[in-house]
Amino acid sequence: MTRVKAIIHRLATGVPGLDEVFGGGLPEFSFNLIAGPPGSGKTTLAHQIMFALATPQRPALYFTVLGEPPLKMFRYQQQFEFFDTEKVNQSVHFINLAEETATGDLSKVLARMVAEVETHGPSLVFVDSFRSVILAGEGESNAFISLQHFIQQLGMLMTTWQATTFLLGEYFSDDDPSPVFTVADGLIWLRQSVQSNSMVRKMEIMKMRGQPSLPGLHTFRISDNGIHVFAPTSPVSLTDWQPAPASDVRVKMGVPGLDAMMGGGLPRGYSLLVAGPSGSGKSILASAFLAEGARLGETGVIAAFEQRPQQSRGRVLAELIESDRVGVVDTRSLALSVDEIAILLIAEIRRLKATRVVIDSLSGFELALAPTFREDFRESLSRMVSALTDIGVTVLMTSELEDRYNELSFSPYGTAFLTDAIIVQRYIEVDSRLQRMMAVVKVRASAHSNALHLFHIDDDGIKLDEMLAGYEGLLGGRPTRSHSLLNGPTSGADDG
Repeated sequence: MTRVKAIIHRLATGVPGLDEVFGGGLPEFSFNLIAGPPGSGKTTLAHQIMFALATPQRPALYFTVLGEPPLKMFRYQQQFEFFDTEKVNQSVHFINLAEETATGDLSKVLARMVAEVETHGPSLVFVDSFRSVILAGEGESNAFISLQHFIQQLGMLMTTWQATTFLLGEYFSDDDPSPVFTVADGLIWLRQSVQSNSMVRKMEIMKMRGQPSLPGLHTFRISDNGIHVFAPTSPVSLTDWQPAPASDVRVKMGVPGLDAMMGGGLPRGYSLLVAGPSGSGKSILASAFLAEGARLGETGVIAAFEQRPQQSRGRVLAELIESDRVGVVDTRSLALSVDEIAILLIAEIRRLKATRVVIDSLSGFELALAPTFREDFRESLSRMVSALTDIGVTVLMTSELEDRYNELSFSPYGTAFLTDAIIVQRYIEVDSRLQRMMAVVKVRASAHSNALHLFHIDDDGIKLDEMLAGYEGLLGGRPTRSHSLLNGPTSGADDG
């Protein structure tokens, strides 16, 4: 006997990133709970989903359990771009249950809801706030039984009417109240906290029957456009366009002589860390990398966390940005997360079909994050870089080094291990003059030069000079004659 598998239709919520977190969209006819403390975004999320889905053929009922009319709620929700006034009283109907709730009789509340559903025949039903309904019923001596019966009846009726339902409530713990969590098909938990004057909002899909929702806490932001959820970066994010990876293709760096030092250039789809102290030329090298790509017909994206790239990286890069051959990720928002930056990068990569990405710098990147996101910075960064390189995008990151004389470190964040290649820039003293030195420390699975090269910076960018003589090698090297190292190499390198 052949068993027929039930097919669950998934609805597109209209909330950027939410469908991906759900695991493919919102299951139709599901019974869901949006929970969280006051001000966490429950009503905004519900309205955004409702206005995205409601049509004359798929009407929505929004029950409010408030002592004040819905007009006050309209006043604030109308400020969002998703709010469609033309749908009100056409595809979207607001019903106030305050009078029935005030009696404390849950049967009257249920009867009114049944009457309105039978009148309008909605495909979408929202109850805001369901917590108020619960509190109203707590005055009865058998409150728990009545509440449990009410929830079961409501869930059964909504399923029978084939309505996708959302209950909104100000819940503060995972078992408050348990009857709601037991009956719900989906449980969306919104959280918020204030850290160092930054508001951090996160979402957790604690339950979503019938589909593999993404585990963990997901950052979201509320703006004029509504809620935007930032799901963890994965190669799937760019499946609509990919620069096919090719291990035998080398990306040119834009600095004469550097490609030869790297064994022919940087393999496409690699991640490169350029490490050096302040003023050593990291940003100039990053700009040359993007400019060389543009010269070869490639587009690029830059996320600059310290200075605006149009103002601080030279005329050539400014012109590339102006002509839209290099896209810029806006990093000026407060309380960023790595996943949020990744989404912005992916949007620009997709828009420009970019093959080169610059992150300048990791230190600025970390400072741009809200404190709570700094705890797992390395893990999130590794996930983001892997997602980009897996689909063939070549990534260049810069890292600020402290001026130390007895330690060679490529990144204060321990991120050297996640990169495929490393270029280190140093200051050295040669014949009583401060000069710059560059070396290729690592190019994974590729032969490369281990020579130290002096270089200088002029109006045209970085120019490599002669190989530095008088050293035993980059690691453990000691100067001879009049040479000495400032912030010089020792034997403690992290080769990844």
